[in-house]
Amino acid sequence: MATRVLIAGGGVAGLEAALALQAHAADLVDVELVAPEPRFWYRPVAVAEPFGLGGVRHFDLPELARAAGATHTPGALVGVHAQRHLADLSTETAVEYDVLLIACGAVPFEAVPGALMFRGPADSEKLADVLAELRAGRARRVVFAVPSGATWSLPIVELALMTAAHAADHELSGVEVTLVTPEAEPLQLFGAEAAASVGRLLDRHGVAVHAGASPLEVVDGELRLDPGGSIAADQVVALPRLRGPRIDGVPQTADGFIPVDAHGRVQGIPDVFAAGDVTSFPVKQGGIATQQADAAADFIAADAGAPVLRLPFRPVLRGLLLTGRQPRFLQHEIDLRVDATSVATPQPLWWPPAKVVGRHLAPFLAGLAGASIDAPPDDDAIAVEVELDDSGPGIGLGF
Repeated sequence: MATRVLIAGGGVAGLEAALALQAHAADLVDVELVAPEPRFWYRPVAVAEPFGLGGVRHFDLPELARAAGATHTPGALVGVHAQRHLADLSTETAVEYDVLLIACGAVPFEAVPGALMFRGPADSEKLADVLAELRAGRARRVVFAVPSGATWSLPIVELALMTAAHAADHELSGVEVTLVTPEAEPLQLFGAEAAASVGRLLDRHGVAVHAGASPLEVVDGELRLDPGGSIAADQVVALPRLRGPRIDGVPQTADGFIPVDAHGRVQGIPDVFAAGDVTSFPVKQGGIATQQADAAADFIAADAGAPVLRLPFRPVLRGLLLTGRQPRFLQHEIDLRVDATSVATPQPLWWPPAKVVGRHLAPFLAGLAGASIDAPPDDDAIAVEVELDDSGPGIGLGF
């Protein structure tokens, strides 16, 4: 009898897990994917949308689930009865499972009062209004801020770089773009080499950097900072902080995140796994979410009888930095904390060269977008096929 696997969440981690289970144990598992929204939004390219350099893609989630070998059920996970192997949904129904994988993501909330909170597609129009203010001369000083507690700062660095490029392209004299971050240097999570490369890139774009400072609030045209001081600003754009959704019957931290081991197993609950932003792993990023999903799916597939190794989660941070000019591929094995693994280059470091790097999800979405997913034969071919240029993001597989 097939193992009934319930995946709660229709985002990056949930789809990666469904695809991994289809690849490893299609005949051994029955996968049901539960999600409150009928669409899967590919959010990482939302930063490019206000600049006219790309658009956010969305896909019909029931169709994606079918293609991934799963069924789709509307609803959000609100509770777990571990002893009875029952999951309560927001639709006031309960679903039986043999194995549950929680991949329902995290919830953004305001971190810098008075700033424009940039969460993704929902805030693209507001950011476009900021750019219009710059072009009209009604604003001159724009600050992009990383709040304390936000561990994934790449989107705000992208916004700062693309805003500076936008100002240069429109010959907007006097525009000042500033980046504020509590990090010792921007994107330090990627290691010394990558962070240094990003620093040089910000300098070339004319972006002023205030490192080691946390944004507190915007008051009377100033962004107040911790440990002290302020920056004059006509517009402030800030990342949100995240918290996990409350799920009855599941151990969670004060911020709502679920502690898991290296295989994604939830502490103290048999047959329950978690992956992605909902876990207590500090880095909330799509590529990390897919790696967690793969580790959990491998373990679930092996338990179901598939000939697959139970490989633990070993985080490799990969980021495609959009700049408004030539993009940069950043990579670092963050668990090793060795600078030798820190890389920054305009040449693709993975294939297909997508924003979210998932062993199964990236080629799956590339195929849906009609892009070629065959790995090129050598490094020179990679440079040709991606068609990097100086006019925009330059990524053919942004999907």
